[in-house]
Amino acid sequence: MKFRWVSVFLAVAVLGGCIPPNARWASPTSGHVLSPSPSPSSSGSANAANWTPCPDVWRGTVDHKPANISYDCATIKVPEDWAEPSNGRTLDLALVRARDTRQRDRIGSLLINPGGPGAAGIGYAVYRSTALPAEITRRFDIVGFDPRGVGQSSPVKCFTDADLDANFAADPDPVSDQAFNNAVALARRLAQSCGTKYGDALRYFSTEQTARDMDAIRSAVGDKQLTYLGYSYGTLLGAVYAQYFPKNVRALVLDGAIDPTVTSEVAAEHQAQGFELAFDNFATWCKANAADCAIAPDARAAVNDALRQARTDPVSESGRTATAGWVFTAVVASLYSQAGWRVLASSIDQLRRGRAAGVFLLADSYADRRRDGTYSNLFDANSVINCTDDDHVPTVEHVRQLQTAWRTKYPLFGASIALNLICAQWPGKHDPYPSAAASGSAPIVVVGTKGDPATPYEQAGALAKMLGVGTVVTWEGEGHTAYPKTRCVTDAVDRYLIDLKVPDESLTCPPS
Repeated sequence: MKFRWVSVFLAVAVLGGCIPPNARWASPTSGHVLSPSPSPSSSGSANAANWTPCPDVWRGTVDHKPANISYDCATIKVPEDWAEPSNGRTLDLALVRARDTRQRDRIGSLLINPGGPGAAGIGYAVYRSTALPAEITRRFDIVGFDPRGVGQSSPVKCFTDADLDANFAADPDPVSDQAFNNAVALARRLAQSCGTKYGDALRYFSTEQTARDMDAIRSAVGDKQLTYLGYSYGTLLGAVYAQYFPKNVRALVLDGAIDPTVTSEVAAEHQAQGFELAFDNFATWCKANAADCAIAPDARAAVNDALRQARTDPVSESGRTATAGWVFTAVVASLYSQAGWRVLASSIDQLRRGRAAGVFLLADSYADRRRDGTYSNLFDANSVINCTDDDHVPTVEHVRQLQTAWRTKYPLFGASIALNLICAQWPGKHDPYPSAAASGSAPIVVVGTKGDPATPYEQAGALAKMLGVGTVVTWEGEGHTAYPKTRCVTDAVDRYLIDLKVPDESLTCPPS
């Protein structure tokens, strides 16, 4: 999961699963006790998926048509509101199935989610079908889905491209009262645009509803139990699923864990700590590897200088201006993988030489901004889902207090992460998700990375403890999420998914 506006897949796409200045980061929201009367299991509520070939679905996601993989697509209908499934109102869920033509000893489907919230899963599943270990793709169909409100699944779209440009371009730390009030006004306009268009229907795009959709998908693909791989925010979906449908869990891998028991304020502060740590690690690497880091020896000073210049004398190129907001977004985008460190250094170095192309490449990939200046609905869905989930949102006044306090505690990231101004002015009703044990579930594997900026490592242990059936696999590496980046983690996860062999609780994998 990225900041309040991010998905793990975007980081992979840029460098190899979100942060505008107002409510910039993808983060967990509030945790709540499981309802004693959850809606019935969706088993049998969805028809079997009517798969049809979609051989060109890979275009725009990978460079070449993958060999030995066939793709099929389907759309299933789910109740708009699982609390009242008989009212006749439905939403569409778009699915894709990737099947290795060399498949043998098929176990079933591996449902996959890239995070966000708001990240589309169709393209991500196509990408992962080419990047997961052959052992996995030859035993499982890889099934991806766009969650409700996202991508091709009854998408929500309420932000204009101009407003998103303004949001990303705005100063990540508006200090003066006028600058802060301008940020509040922009966030209010964004929030009200969703309320005006969708009204009471906003509450149907919650994590709780999507977790129930996942059981409809399990039924539609014909699996008795769910095998699932969730990254970042996808770990929250998996955790909520396990609470509602514990008997339907075969194996869940939750990589880049979210702690559902904390409030959005606490989660945001954890993220501020995580990104400061990730940047410190980048700066340390930069100083020790000056030949590979164009802004050595002091990367933090170089980035702070770039932000100061962007506030007073920004670089303009190809009709765009690299404001502090765009520079900051580029910095964030580069911290999701250690592979991005050299790219960040080069981009900041180019910026001080009067060229902004590198900054815009990083920032646009993170923002899901296309070359023609249009956006996907990633950030619309992200706000709708986050704000619907969260019924403990800080007020605008409290946000201002947090901004001041966190600017001191977390100098580069704290003030911006505090600015949850869209949710602070959200016009819709809330539908919080539960945070209870997954009693009766099969064992669940939770993967945590020591250097993860967006979902700090400590959250892995917290999620495993909450579920009561979780086992933590630790990677002492850098970046957001671990599987299948390193052999140690990959071997452990593969054996769990295929043979249901739960890793040893003390398993700690080295950095490389």
